[in-house]
Amino acid sequence: MSETPVALVTGAGTGIGSAIARGLADEGFRIGVHYRSSEAGAREVAEKLPDAFLIKGDIADVAQIDEMVKTLKAEAGRVDVLVNNAGFNINGLTPAMRVEDYDAVAAIQRGTWYLTKMVLRRFMLRQKTGRIINISSVVGHTGNPGQVPYTMVKAALDSMTRSVAQEMAGRAILVNSVAPGFIDTDMTEELPEEIRQGILSRIPLGRMGAAEEVADAVSWLATRASYVNGTVIHVNGGMYGG
Repeated sequence: MSETPVALVTGAGTGIGSAIARGLADEGFRIGVHYRSSEAGAREVAEKLPDAFLIKGDIADVAQIDEMVKTLKAEAGRVDVLVNNAGFNINGLTPAMRVEDYDAVAAIQRGTWYLTKMVLRRFMLRQKTGRIINISSVVGHTGNPGQVPYTMVKAALDSMTRSVAQEMAGRAILVNSVAPGFIDTDMTEELPEEIRQGILSRIPLGRMGAAEEVADAVSWLATRASYVNGTVIHVNGGMYGG
């Protein structure tokens, strides 16, 4: 088994995930670049990183996660850092939202738990070390109209962080969350100007964050934060402090 540490970043083909992948590669990790549908973006990310490899799978599908774990075993033989970044959202006010839409968003929560379970069992517990970093969101703490299932999933992710951290605390496996605020990505760039201005008015620093600023927090947790466990680090320009 190679001595090069390996980081699996889910949803690494776009936005915050791709910035996290680049940041961890700069720290010396070999990156598993996960994607569900954005293959072109994931391939572009992987091609720019040393010895990176692609991992395809739908986090909402347990069978596909099992295949991802098999690929990880064959390709790398280890996972030192798991970054649960993949997410999914369907906007809609509660009275109008369909049960199927709710289930589609909530399935990511179950899949994130299952992937974490399998990475712990197949890799980190055997290696007797590891870091798990969950990418939640400020809206999991503040709420956001039209995003009830999404806010519930993100709040649950932070709760999972605290519980798994306690389970793994005596095993040299640290578990933390990073909760971004509003970050400049392709999605936020497409917002109408009046909505962007409304968002900016809620941010004390007066600007949206950069994906690299979220990635910096992840890199710190993955490499240098040896006495931080079971916590949520907020990267939101002062919108919410926990």
